[in-house]
Amino acid sequence: MEFRVDRQRLAEAVAWAARTLPSRPALPVLAGMLIEVTGDGELTLAGFDYEVSAHSRVEADVAEPGRALVPGRLLAEIVRNLPAQPVEVFTKASEVVLRCGPAEFGLLTMPVEDYPTLPEPPARAGTVPGDLFAAAVAQVVPAAGRDDTLPMLTGVRIDIEGDTMWLACTDRYRIAARELTWSPSDPAFTAGVVVPARTLADTAKAIRPGAEVAIDLAGTADTLIGVSGGGRSMTSRLLDDQYINYRSRLAGTWASIAEIDTAPFVEALKRAALVTERGTPIRLSFTAGEVRISAASGDSARANESLAVDLTGDDVEVAFSPQYLLDGLAGIDTPRTRLECAGPTKASLLTAIPEEEDSEAADTGYRYLVMPVRLTS
Repeated sequence: MEFRVDRQRLAEAVAWAARTLPSRPALPVLAGMLIEVTGDGELTLAGFDYEVSAHSRVEADVAEPGRALVPGRLLAEIVRNLPAQPVEVFTKASEVVLRCGPAEFGLLTMPVEDYPTLPEPPARAGTVPGDLFAAAVAQVVPAAGRDDTLPMLTGVRIDIEGDTMWLACTDRYRIAARELTWSPSDPAFTAGVVVPARTLADTAKAIRPGAEVAIDLAGTADTLIGVSGGGRSMTSRLLDDQYINYRSRLAGTWASIAEIDTAPFVEALKRAALVTERGTPIRLSFTAGEVRISAASGDSARANESLAVDLTGDDVEVAFSPQYLLDGLAGIDTPRTRLECAGPTKASLLTAIPEEEDSEAADTGYRYLVMPVRLTS
């Protein structure tokens, strides 16, 4: 095996493939990164931990095709610190040698024949603009659960019906959902799967900006999903597809509807959160034309601030975990936010107010339902 490649391209490709390398591999070979070059000038790097695989492909000047397995994390560290010059990579005896300018490294190869067969992605289900997909995933993953004893809640639910895709996460205390339009290969395609949230978030964030993302999915009976774009791809095992009916919970009758400027609201909440301790809520008191934001940490500190608000319906006082509220507001990218409440003990809904309110197409498709903290006084 012998090839020459641009250092920056190599560094990006290695970093992508290294994302799946386990810190404590069940088998020593799983700590390895597979390097493959073909006679037609394609370099592929891959990592796999039996749950998730990551591939990256770049062009290279190939003198001799071949494949080798080397310690992945060490390779990533070395490539990241190489000088900004082309990198020559070749095998020599039991080593893979990297030569870049005055620097030369030798990595002892691992037994490539012991490396597991990389999973093949399912059939192509459709495509979606990469920037749109990355933004949608980023909006919902803050609401994913962190408790691995409830695997379903640690995932992103993806529902597909024709050209409509829904993404949703919940940790039982909140639901974040995003509806978007994509381009299915089959207009009649439907699916409902749960993908590990951390894996999907890392993948969506790292897809090259401007690239089109392809989703590989065979349907609801499949056990694997593939996501690719810009020369980078991943496959992941799916989680149990049993999931709550989140869409029905996002519809409700609201006794109070408040509309407020997003940025000042976020800043005021951050200031009030400075005096809260773990588990201490922020209290919002909505009246006609005003919302009073207050928080206290026992007798040691307190915060109070008022903002202008347009309120329709009843006056209401409701309290939330400051971080839960800020996570929901982070998904809103419009100047104005709508908070809909059904009372101080019932879930409230955060949505973005389209700048063109009369345009149905202007709806951002983002919904964030959050449970309040019960007020004690």
